[in-house]
Amino acid sequence: MSETIPSPETPPHRGLISRSKGTKLLIVCILAVLMSIPAGGVFLLLLDRTHRAEQVANEIGGLMGGPQTFLGPVISVPYTLPARTETDAQGNKTLVPSTTSSLIVFPVTGEATAASKSEVRSRSLFRVPVYTTDLNFKAHFDLSGVTAPNGGALDWSRAQLLSGASDSRGARKDIVATIDGTAVTLAPAPEGAQTIGSDQGSSRLDLFSTPLPELNPAQPHDITLDMAFTGAQKVGILAFAKSSKVTIAGDWNTPSFGGGFLPSERAFPHTAETPLGKGETDLKSGFRASWSVPFVARGLPAVIGFDNLASLGKSELSVTFVENTNPYQNVGRSLKYALLFVGLVFLTYFVFESTSRRELHPAQYILVGLAQLTFYLLLLSFAERIGFDAAFAVAATATVGLISAYAGMVFKSLLRGVAALGVFGLLYGMIYTLMRMEDYALLIGAVCAFLVIATVMILTRNVNWYGTPQPAER
Repeated sequence: MSETIPSPETPPHRGLISRSKGTKLLIVCILAVLMSIPAGGVFLLLLDRTHRAEQVANEIGGLMGGPQTFLGPVISVPYTLPARTETDAQGNKTLVPSTTSSLIVFPVTGEATAASKSEVRSRSLFRVPVYTTDLNFKAHFDLSGVTAPNGGALDWSRAQLLSGASDSRGARKDIVATIDGTAVTLAPAPEGAQTIGSDQGSSRLDLFSTPLPELNPAQPHDITLDMAFTGAQKVGILAFAKSSKVTIAGDWNTPSFGGGFLPSERAFPHTAETPLGKGETDLKSGFRASWSVPFVARGLPAVIGFDNLASLGKSELSVTFVENTNPYQNVGRSLKYALLFVGLVFLTYFVFESTSRRELHPAQYILVGLAQLTFYLLLLSFAERIGFDAAFAVAATATVGLISAYAGMVFKSLLRGVAALGVFGLLYGMIYTLMRMEDYALLIGAVCAFLVIATVMILTRNVNWYGTPQPAER
């Protein structure tokens, strides 16, 4: 039996996938998309670590008092509605018995200052910012125009001074009020706690009170209140007066201002990433924020029912102690672009393959993709221990070195290994830039992706995508 020998003009049949660069590029793109599946596993791991960090923050914060919101001095006055007869639309008369409730009278003007000292408590790898804050409130009351609704009778002899905090366990000394020059100590109120609601959700408010049996509603009254509390992550003060002025200061360098109103004046350390804005000044350390909330802006009348106290939560003025090196936030931001960067590395390998005589197997592309996904595992694990910047340097150096050396080995070319090192170094430098310039991340990513695609189009302009002999140009 004779053996068929292929002619020199006809290359051995290697299959469509081996011969067609177009088909190979399609496979490479599909592999890049499939890499999003293990990337999703890394994202789930990140969510688990983030959830654990939140649990630790809640555990430590709970022992310190948690995120605290404070209510300045207000006056609670009981009133009684007499029994009355009501007639419905059909003419039926119903006897309504007398009822007793309470009014909350806000001061005409109020000032509050809070000075906090911060520290970081750690448990295992997780860090939680906690603080101790000293608060001082000043309130001026004019009770002459206060009347009960629906003809009710006010009982000034049972009036009380009320104040509040989110968690009374954070108290570090007795709450002392000075009423027209007389000092008294507040105790837990008979009402216990009140739920207040805000745009961020609802929270508990423990109430404190002291009786005001000799309160004269015909005279103005000046009341000051001093308290010291511990808390975690956030300190907030409710706009407790018709017109409120609030100042919160502390030694934390990365505050975030929130609540129902933004501060009119802000001062904290600024960097190139956080330039000065309107109403902001630069400090060497710490922060200071001031609010001024007029009566119209607060959106509540000067006197409300006790049951309506919950609506005061919308007027919260707060500062959150943010860690500027939150590893989970930065790693999560980098994972959003995982598919883009895996695809760009695959395109780089494909360009090397298309411009050389070496042909890579899809399994080799998968190995390169897994090496890139391992970068995120390295980044997450090291960031928990040495911080995001140092972790990025370690993970990027290891990953870029690995995939660049692999390129040099599989293409058997030192020149291509060096070229891969330069390209991948720039690529991971772009990842770091995206992490540090959040406001410009989309713009930078889009421009870089466009430039990479344009470069690939230029470098592969002479590639025979079909893998079959092409007619000579005339």
